[in-house]
Amino acid sequence: MATPAIEIEVGGRTVRVSNPDRVYFPEHGWTKHDLVDYYLAVGEPLVNALRERPCMLHRFPKGVGGEKVHQKKVPNGAPPWLETVSVHFPRFDRDVDEVCVTEVAAIIWAVQMSTVEFHPWNSRRGHVEQPDEWRIDLDPGDACDFATVQRVSHVVHGVLDELGATGYPKTSGGSGLHVYVRIPPDHGFDDVRRAALAFAHELERRTDEVTTAWWRKDRDPSHVFVDYNQNARDHTIAAAYSVRGFPDGRVSTPVEWHEIDDLDPHDFTIATVPERLARIGDLHATIDDTPFDIRPLLEWADRDGAGEPAP
Repeated sequence: MATPAIEIEVGGRTVRVSNPDRVYFPEHGWTKHDLVDYYLAVGEPLVNALRERPCMLHRFPKGVGGEKVHQKKVPNGAPPWLETVSVHFPRFDRDVDEVCVTEVAAIIWAVQMSTVEFHPWNSRRGHVEQPDEWRIDLDPGDACDFATVQRVSHVVHGVLDELGATGYPKTSGGSGLHVYVRIPPDHGFDDVRRAALAFAHELERRTDEVTTAWWRKDRDPSHVFVDYNQNARDHTIAAAYSVRGFPDGRVSTPVEWHEIDDLDPHDFTIATVPERLARIGDLHATIDDTPFDIRPLLEWADRDGAGEPAP
């Protein structure tokens, strides 16, 4: 039998949450209500990660053990105060209104809609076609352990330092790591993806534990794939502080570079991240203060003569 709905007061708005006792994370028995409490605890830093960005929602209507729904279009019946952004999809020649989070209440509304993961674009609604975030995705192969990802992260850090770029690392919430770099919105997606590939090629030159091979069959499964294509238009990554759809309630969590050698991504969950945030603050709070011009990377791309990245 369904449990009675509850009402959450947040930022002067009231959000109704149905089925609050539905178990979403079976490994610990954590419920939809627990998920709401988590997102209330990390609300402001998550708003900063999502602010003004088109956002795809990964919904799990029956909990993470059930079907996952990729929701781009804002559903009918959304509250009138929910902010959106219209995005054009050339493949279908249609415009879609996506959620554009600007306040914590929008996050809780999304959780009411069974959202577990928030996947924002790397551009904002004021310049949808010009990214302002370069994303470095360290994706381990099937035979690659996390220690390899940790070693590769230090190579990433070293090259960023040489470029004068400030990287903001976080766990992916899965088995990899992400590093975000704020960039001025001066280039289109194709240029940012070319720049990301040029950086990945530089990593490949400096360590034999990295691959840029696009097709999985061409990769050594013990290597880390630097997924430059996460910078392509309409490709998204789970935001900092987004929960992931795993039974143990893992969270994509900002970390400091010096923590990476000793961390275990499984330690960051909806039960542990709020206390960590309260203790050390939002490690990505200053990301907007350090934009990096990608022109040196585009020069690397021209130097490499690699042409366009794989699709």
